[in-house]
Amino acid sequence: QVQLVESGGGLVQAGGSLRLSCAASGDTFSTYAMAWFRQAPGKEREFVAAISWRGGRIDYADSVKERFIISRDNAKNTVYLQMNSLKPEDTAVYYCASDRHQFTPRLSNSNEYDYWGQGTQVTVSS
Repeated sequence: QVQLVESGGGLVQAGGSLRLSCAASGDTFSTYAMAWFRQAPGKEREFVAAISWRGGRIDYADSVKERFIISRDNAKNTVYLQMNSLKPEDTAVYYCASDRHQFTPRLSNSNEYDYWGQGTQVTVSS
């Protein structure tokens, strides 16, 4: 079992930045791919960014490319999402997810992930 706890959400003006963190505990962290998804009110959950367990594979949704950066520190059992140039349409609850398998064929596929955090709210005002 893996427990995931997100932090770093909040209220920010458009154009601002936030850094989300997701701390993992339980089973060996470094063997899992990690990802961020988000869900806005009235919308389905959507993929944001993902990183493989060694960091060699990274994927981003088109809507966040050039603005968001995902990274991980396996020594700290933590994955990060640096969000820059935030837009009102980035407003959502952001969820961290991890895959218990060593290889994740499609990093953007939510069905690949076995463990999910409770989410952290990000609100971007115009």
